Amino acid sequence: MSQRFRLQPTALAGVVVVERQPIADERGWFERLFCARELESVTHGQPIVQINRSLTHRRGTVRGLHYQHPPHAETKIVTCLRGEIFDVAVDLRAGSPTFLHWHGERLSAADGRMLVIPEGCAHGFQTLSDDAELFYLNTAEYVPASESGLHPEDPRLDVRWPGPITQLSSRDRGHPPLDPQFEGLSL
Repeated sequence: MSQRFRLQPTALAGVVVVERQPIADERGWFERLFCARELESVTHGQPIVQINRSLTHRRGTVRGLHYQHPPHAETKIVTCLRGEIFDVAVDLRAGSPTFLHWHGERLSAADGRMLVIPEGCAHGFQTLSDDAELFYLNTAEYVPASESGLHPEDPRLDVRWPGPITQLSSRDRGHPPLDPQFEGLSL
């Protein structure tokens, strides 16, 4: 059986760009969004236990940067089904050589790409179009008491969003800057 995904590692360990390989003919195309066997190297054999979808109406909106504390840390595989986004992972893993570094990728409905955000990384995105729709595969259930977040404009992170932030929820705006004593998440 042929591979339906091409994996491209990034500078942050475990943050991987996944390119779907559609099959096309005169009728259109077919593509696989997930295959446990083919993506085992990015999920580390953990099952997908939750599938989420979001719609963000306004271009320039930032959602995130969110993460869950252990033991509810999760790996996310994110794809854009409509529109375009700038998807960001921030390394929060204690002892990681890329601690507090970030990686961003443009994902669109047309490009067939997904971003893997591993356990111990915060996730957020900025919409580059109106009505951006995302599809998330998660290896852990959402546990509100374990969720935390980083302010998307924290100067210590220096995430370079592609455009001005036009909308930010009160919850995300309320995340304080990183504590200078923060040493990372122990997984």
